[in-house]
Formats: sequence, C-alpha cells, structure tokens
Amino acid sequence: MCGIVAITGQADVAETLIEGLRRLEYRGYDSAGLAVVDGKGLRVHKREGKIRDLEENLPWALLKGNCGIAHTRWATHGEPNTVNAHPHLDGDGKLALVHNGIIENYASLRAQLEKKGHVFASETDTEVLAHLIGEFYRGNLERAVQSALKVCEGTYGIAVVHADEPGKIVGARRGSPLVVGVGQGANYLASDVAAILGQTRQVIYLDDGEMVVLTPDAVVTTTVDNQQITKEIEEITWDLDQIQKGGYAHYMLKEIFEQPETIRNAFRGRILPDSGDVKLGGLRLTDWELRNIRRIIILACGTSYHAGLIGEYLLEEYARIPVEVEYASEFRYRSPIIEPGTLCLTISQSGETIDTLEAMREARRKGAKVLGITNVVGSTIARESDGGVYVHAGPEIGVASTKAFTSQVTILALLTLLLGRRTCISADQGMRIIRELQLMPDKVRRILDASEQIREIAQVYMGHANFLYLGRGTNYPIALEGALKLKEISYIHAEGYPAAEMKHGPIALIDPHMPVVVICARDGSYEKIKGNVQEVRARKGKIIAIVTEGEDEICRLSDHVITIPETLDPFTPLLSVIPLQLLAYHIAVLRGENVDQPRNLAKAVTVE
Repeated sequence: MCGIVAITGQADVAETLIEGLRRLEYRGYDSAGLAVVDGKGLRVHKREGKIRDLEENLPWALLKGNCGIAHTRWATHGEPNTVNAHPHLDGDGKLALVHNGIIENYASLRAQLEKKGHVFASETDTEVLAHLIGEFYRGNLERAVQSALKVCEGTYGIAVVHADEPGKIVGARRGSPLVVGVGQGANYLASDVAAILGQTRQVIYLDDGEMVVLTPDAVVTTTVDNQQITKEIEEITWDLDQIQKGGYAHYMLKEIFEQPETIRNAFRGRILPDSGDVKLGGLRLTDWELRNIRRIIILACGTSYHAGLIGEYLLEEYARIPVEVEYASEFRYRSPIIEPGTLCLTISQSGETIDTLEAMREARRKGAKVLGITNVVGSTIARESDGGVYVHAGPEIGVASTKAFTSQVTILALLTLLLGRRTCISADQGMRIIRELQLMPDKVRRILDASEQIREIAQVYMGHANFLYLGRGTNYPIALEGALKLKEISYIHAEGYPAAEMKHGPIALIDPHMPVVVICARDGSYEKIKGNVQEVRARKGKIIAIVTEGEDEICRLSDHVITIPETLDPFTPLLSVIPLQLLAYHIAVLRGENVDQPRNLAKAVTVE
C-alpha cells in the first residue's frame, strides 16, 4: 500500500526521490520521508501529511549525496504521525530502512531487542526490523539483512542503506512488490515502476524470497538465503504521459473518459469476427482442457470482486459452467474444496493484491489450474499464475477503479465466449455477440456525453447522507459497484442490493429523504425491476433510474433519469456502470473531496 523509491549513483538524489514519491501519491499515504547517504553519514527527514509538506521543509542545501531511499506511508502499526513515518533508523543511527508490509512477530522481536538495551522511538514494526538488522550488522549490509529476515514472519518489501557503506542499497521482498530499475551509472529500486519510469525503462521484477544489492555500477540478485540468481531485464512499453491528467481535473475523470478506448484495447486482436470466436493465447490451455473445465472459482476483492460476480452470470448463462465467486480475503481461511476439473480465475487490477495473491497460492496448492486477469505486466499474480490475460487498461492512477473494472468485465465476456463456443454457443450467436462488443466503445462514449446532465443530478443529491442502489441479474453487481464508488470517494453511506431483496428489510429505510438508484435496463429482468420502482415510488423515495433509450414507463415513475443505449444482455453492465461512476465522481467533487486520493484507502492493498 505504501510507496518505496531508492536511488544510487545519481547527483542531487533528493530531488529525484521526491519526484518518484509524487508519482506514487495515487497509492494513498499519510506521511512521507527520505534518507540520503552523503559520505559523512545519514540525513533523514520525514513528516506527517503530504509530500509537499515534506518538500517545503527539506534543507536542500544539505542533501547533496548520490544515494538515498524514500517512502510514503499508509499507517498500519502506529498512528499516522512524523515519529512513525519512514525511514526508520537502527540503534546506532547509521542504518536507515523503508518498508512496505507487516512484520507479524515484531512484538516478540521488540521484546528481545529491548532486553539487549535497544530503545525504540516509534510504535511501528518497521523500526523493530531496522534495529534487528542493525543488531546483525558486522560491516556487510546484505549479510545483516539476510540474517534479520530469517527470523522475521510476515510480509515485506524493503530498501536499506548504511552510512558506513555509501552508494549501496539492499532490497528484499516477500509479499510486497519491488522492481529494480537498471540505468547507466545509476540504479533504482521502487515499489511501482511509475516511480522510476522517468529515469529508466529497463527493469527487473523481484519475486518473493529474493533480494538485490545495488551500487551505481552493478545490480546483484540473490535469494534471501544468499543463492545467486539470474533475472531477466524487461522493457517498459508505456509512457509517462499515460500517468498525467491530460487536461482533466482529476485522474479519475480522465480514466472514466478513457473507457471507450480501454474497452477496445481489451478485445483488440482477441476476437475472430468471421467465426464468432475468441483467441486468448495467454491462457495456455488446449481446446481439450477448455472443454473439460467442470467448475470455475473466481477469486477477487473490492471492485474486482464485482467484476467477478458479473463473470459468474455470464459464464453460467452462456458457457453453462458452474461458477463460484469468493472473496479472496476469506478463501484461504476455510478449507476450500478443489475438485478435478476446477479452474480458478484470480482478478486484480494491480496484480499485487495480497489477499488475492495468497488465495491464488492456496488454490494452486490444492491442485487447481490458476489463471490471472490483471492490468499490470510483470506483476506477481501475472508471474505466478499458470496463465492469464492482461486487460490492457493502461496505468490506473485514481484509487477508485473505473477503467480497469470495465476492462475486466470485457475480458470475462471474452472468456465466456471462448468457453461457450467450445460447448454450447453457435457460430452465428458468437458472431452476433462480437458485433455488439465492437459497438461498445461508441455506446460508452454516448453515455459520457451526458456527464453534465449527471452533474446536475449530483447537485440535487450531494447533501444526502445515505443512498440505496438496486439491480437485478448482471446489474446487481453494478448496484454493488455504484454504491462502492460513492462510499469510496464521497464518504456517503451507500448500499447495493438485489432489487428483490429490498422488501426483505431495506424497504424500511425508504422515505422522501432516501435517494434510490435503480438500474432498469431493458433486459431479461426488466418487468421485475419495474415493480421494484413502483414499490419505491409508493413510499415516496427519490428515484434515480438508469434506463434504456426509448423507455417511457419507468421515466414517468422516476424523479431523475439517465439513459443508456440498448445492447445485448451480456454487455448491459459495461453501459450501466458508466453513469454510476460519473454520479459518484460529481457528487464527491461538489462536496470538495479528493477523488483521486480518498482518505484511508490505497490503490494496491499489499497488507492483509
């Protein structure tokens, strides 16, 4: 969840560290800090609040070293304040450490170190790790790191420097991502490639149990057990302008408006219009294996979980394969039954979501074939899965996912067609589905053209404290997703429900002060949802209806209406979610909230 940047071999390293931290702001954080090794010792500066607060208080004239580490922290152990901010020092004040993750046995380690005379300034598990490495230090930093990590339990992505070894950075990972940037006369380490893309495009992805020693002229990779390993250098293919706002007020708005293109990117080169089929080579499954899938388990969290619920409807309806969607955070804490013929799909925008990653590993241990659906090339889920599909949404900076969600749904629709064509979907039906999929980008663009109309609706409801979202069929997950978006960025309490469940409790909440967002697309559940709208109307609830173009009856029953183009049932969620993203965005902006960096949230959840 936090961000790490480390650099060796670059003049004025502090400026580049701050620049790297700025590119990690989207991940969410509550404090920031840096440490520079200048040949005379360590200079450490950290501060609660935003990076600009740190930057404005740095003694720039004194930060002239060419080696340093920096960090943005999202509080886990200890409240968000300057003392608990990273970097943390060892007992001698010569070693500095930044850390993502959680050291689970830190309390017992701290007690042991205190018996040896160590005094701690913070409440963090990270300071314990810094002291522990310092305790093992005997003139060789990488050996001290290896010795300390052998007695640590939990997860970590770390970068460590020592005043007595200027120019050297040691990094290691277990459960928290780290990427090495390979330069000319300078080398880099970061938790996210965005932080170092301005310096190099040549990267090495560390895997769990691996570490790296960086000097200005060398990159040495080993295991934590000190076994030499050779890592492949990969090239980053996207550009910095893809993580700029491009004239939009917020990253989130830019990413909402990018969806016509990102949906197209998700299916480009993967559809076979003449045969009504799909090719997904990254799955690494033969036709025989595809035909013999007997059960699918989808593992995901948050917005990706909602995409998985849509996938469940699509796969069962059109491919006729039983599907279960599991919260990844709960999956491995029971005893899941994995039978022969079970395929597990793990869905994660970042490819680093720790709950999803650990659930995937549990499924593999129990014998399942595991496929990853992720947005980030080289991510841990992409590397550890048996195969998978990249969604090709491009960098998503806004914490509240938008374009990655619709890209995930598009991939699940492609996977449904791929499996269905091998069992029960005819070529004609497949061609009809593909023709409609090709129209999706233009239909999404037509909804985006109504952004100002949706903003006017947002002005009416921005002061309300509660919302209810209702949907049926594939639009029930969209109700969940719409409510989640509103909660995430506006801090308004919102709940999504299957519309039929309204009368089993939530109907008690409906009164003239309760806005109810109802997804009433003209699909297989249309007649039933119309009855739910009438139930809300009878109790004087305020109705915001998402309807298919040409709809009249529900329009007469509703206080506000947002129209979406007509489409085939499988693709209704790709359209109905767009107005809900815009509604949440406009309400949050009108309330003065920071939509790109909502409080208490982080883009990549890498701790349990």
